[in-house]
Amino acid sequence: MAMSDTEMMLRGYGLTTAELFYRMPDYQHVLNSFIWQDYDLAPDHPKLFKFIEFWQDEIEGPLHSVRFTHRKQISPGEWRNCVGELTLH
Repeated sequence: MAMSDTEMMLRGYGLTTAELFYRMPDYQHVLNSFIWQDYDLAPDHPKLFKFIEFWQDEIEGPLHSVRFTHRKQISPGEWRNCVGELTLH
């Protein structure tokens, strides 16, 4: 069963965004870019590296470089459990 985005964030996952630069097989002098985004665990980034391996095995455009960033959406000091809510006019 897949975890929801909130469950993943509470377990330490953060949003990883990668920009992959690649060359098209017919136009080797032209660089293209592809943006990939998913929740992943730092510092190992297993989902990102699995996607890069998939790219290298299945896609004809050879990778030139990969640039990525990782940000945790919820850190320990930012989340708290609220039991009730009070609404004023």
